[in-house]
This record gives sequence, structure tokens and C-alpha cells, in this order.
Amino acid sequence: NTLYYGDCLDVMQEQLEENSVDLIYLDPPFNSKTDYNILYGPLTANGTPALVRAFRDTWKWDVAAVERVQRITNAIAHPAHNSVVGLHRALGDSGMVAYISYMAERLSVARKLLKSTGSLYIHCDPTASHYLKIVMDNIFGGKNFLNEIIWHYTGGGRSTRYFSRKHDIIFWYSKTEDGHIFNIDDVRVPYKETSGYAKSGITSKAGKHYKPNPKGTPIDSVWDIPIINPMSKERLGYPTQKPIALLEKIIQASSREGDLILDPFCGCGTTIAAAMKNNRQWIGIDISAFAVDLICRRRFKDTTIPVRGIPTDMYGARQLARSKPLDFETWAVTRLYGVAPNQKQVGDKGIDGRGQFLDSSNAKQILIVQVKGGKFNLTDLRDFLHVIEREQAALGVYITLDAVNSSDAKKEVANKGEFIIGASRYPRVQLWSISEYFSSSTLRMPALPAMLDPFTGQELHPDMFVD
Repeated sequence: NTLYYGDCLDVMQEQLEENSVDLIYLDPPFNSKTDYNILYGPLTANGTPALVRAFRDTWKWDVAAVERVQRITNAIAHPAHNSVVGLHRALGDSGMVAYISYMAERLSVARKLLKSTGSLYIHCDPTASHYLKIVMDNIFGGKNFLNEIIWHYTGGGRSTRYFSRKHDIIFWYSKTEDGHIFNIDDVRVPYKETSGYAKSGITSKAGKHYKPNPKGTPIDSVWDIPIINPMSKERLGYPTQKPIALLEKIIQASSREGDLILDPFCGCGTTIAAAMKNNRQWIGIDISAFAVDLICRRRFKDTTIPVRGIPTDMYGARQLARSKPLDFETWAVTRLYGVAPNQKQVGDKGIDGRGQFLDSSNAKQILIVQVKGGKFNLTDLRDFLHVIEREQAALGVYITLDAVNSSDAKKEVANKGEFIIGASRYPRVQLWSISEYFSSSTLRMPALPAMLDPFTGQELHPDMFVD
């Protein structure tokens, strides 16, 4: 029952034991060539809308892809060797091969974690499902393929150019050919009202009478489960959030109470919630600090969720800043409620995070954030002050690892004056440090107006979060 922050490949290899997991569900990127963005009003100096990316599902043939494919190509005993080599020959140096090789590495490790009675469900859409099926057959063996489940849903727009795309695909594989768990009686569905069998059963020609099962009829491989209503309390605003009813059906069908469920791409934590609701143990992993915070602060705000991989003290913060500076930036930005990290961390024009709030006249206002994990430099601060002016931002927060004691820095910030909302006054620019975040004596946070949730656009309130 622990949440891990980091690349699931590293966590699965370094933190989890082989043959220990009963069920794995993955809702990984689909290579949909979509950037899941958050719109922040007119932010830029020229008034054009600015976007903060929640995550990118666009894959490119880059240095990392070349190295990944080469590793699998050289490892002739790798479970996905044949499929990756074959697809590389067929598709060439492409974004799809970059994606497939990324998934192949993780799926190979995932299989090792499963018990002999375990199952893996992988969620995908038609963009890459046919290629993933080849990889899965290679890793698990075609004989261990059990179902292609169609999750059918309605809602949203309708196409006038082609049949509306209203389904996702879920492949179900077992680790071994026999012995996998399947609780058919736990996932039966009600008989149709028009079915005569549902009311009285049926008598065969031989005279044997078959009564309807009180739990309903066995479910087939097409599941009609609605997507989450935009107004539903279940919705957390995460772009690819799945309904908990979908995950409950998978968990009830392929695990028993007390079993261990793993979600290596757990997003906003739907699998975790479904596992807890059905008395299963769980492990969740996500590479997004924002997703981890969303799980801890929103989905389980009244429950303490153990988290590994995210700093819990200054020692951990220093280690992260030194070993993974870009991850440190993302984590530091998300210490501020309502601020989303800028996923373009190289060439980001001096902006590591953005937030939005409403003033008393309902005019949208913007907060921008910059993070520095190294030694404080006055020149860097002055550069950030120029970024605030360039972006016409209402407020700015400059985050450092250690508290800034420079009198020159404090003077520079003070010269930027205040921003007034109604009767409230806020420093236009604020210095804030991670050491203050962890300090039990100061507990000082930047003074900010009420912020908007960067995913839903709804106003955030302090009682929505629990650290």
C-alpha cells in the first residue's frame, strides 16, 4: 500500500520482488500524438493563450529511442527481442518504434513480477494496440492471451466524417497457460428486462430445466461503462482519468481479497481507489509529481498514503536536486497548490510553473514560478524579474533550495511593489525556499490568493489538501 514517484521501469526493477504481484493493470501512454494541455487564459505579452502541458503522448525517434532499441536488439534473449527487431525493420526509425520499445522494456519487467497465477491487463486505443499485441504475444506467449476487451462508452462529440470512435481496448494476458484467477460469478451482469430466460429460465428438448443465476448472466468481452460525467464528484480533472467501475470489474474478475494489485502508470489513482474499495493490497507508480500530489491531496485527502521517491526532508531534497535537477524542479513547483509544472523544462523561457487565480472582479490573473536547486545567484533572480515583466504576470515566486539571506536580493524583490486584489495586498515577487517548506519552526508558505485547480479550472480551497 505504497505510492512510488519515478519511472516505473526503475521502481519495478529496484524496489519490487519477482513473483510477488497477483494482478497488474496498465493505462500507459497510447502514442496518441496528443499533448494533454491545460489552458491558462491570455498569459503571454501579446495576449495569445498559453498552455501548460499535463503530459505529452507524442513519441519521437531520439537518442533515448536509439539506445533503447539497440539494447533490445543486442540482447537476443530479451523477451521482446523478436517483436522489437521486427517492428523496427517494418516501421523504421519512427516515433511508433520509440514508443513500442519503451513499452517493451517495462512490460518485460512487469511479467517477472507476476505470480504464476497472475494476470496483466493493458489498456490501449487503436493507435498502437495492434503493435502492442505483437509485443505482448512475444513477451507472454500467444497461448497466454485470454481476451481483447472492448470498453465501449458514449458522450462527447460525434464525427460526421467517420464512425465515431467510442471505445478503448484492453488486452488480458495470464503469466502461465493454466491456473490464472477468474471470478466469473463476481462480475456477472443483470439479465435484460426483455429476456424470458431472466424471468422463468428455459427447458431443453431433453426436458431439463435451467434456472437463471440470481447474480445475472456471465459478462462478455464488450463492456458498456460510461465515461466520467464532467459534473461527477468522481472527476478529479486528470486528463485521462478512467471510471472506477471499469477498474473494479478488472480487479473483481482477476484477483481475490488480500491480493496485491500493481499499477505502474497510476495517474490520478483510480486503480488504487478500486483496490482499496475491494479489500486488495496495492502498489502505485507514476513519473509525474503532479499526479502523485493529486492522489495524496485530492483523492485520499483524509488518508495518509506512504510515498517513496519524493523528498520528505531536506536531505532527500538535496539528493533529488543534485541527482535529478529537472525532477527537483517539477517537485518544487508542485509544493504550491494550484501551480502546474511546465513540462518543457529545457528552453522554457525562464518559466518552471504557472498558476491562475481570480481577483474580485473575475479578471484572470497569472502567477509564474521559477526554481533554482543550486547556489543562489543574484543575476538569476534579476533574469526572473525580467520574465515577470515580459509575461505581464501578476505575481512571481522564486523558489530556491536554501533560504535566501542576501539583502540585495530582498531589495530587488521589494522594489517590484505589491499586487492588490480587493482589500488584500500581495508582494509582486516573493522569495521562498524548500528549507522553509520543511522547517517545523517557520512553516512559511508564499502569500498567494485563492488559486484555480489547473486541471478543472475550479477554485481551490485550503481544506481540499492535506500534506
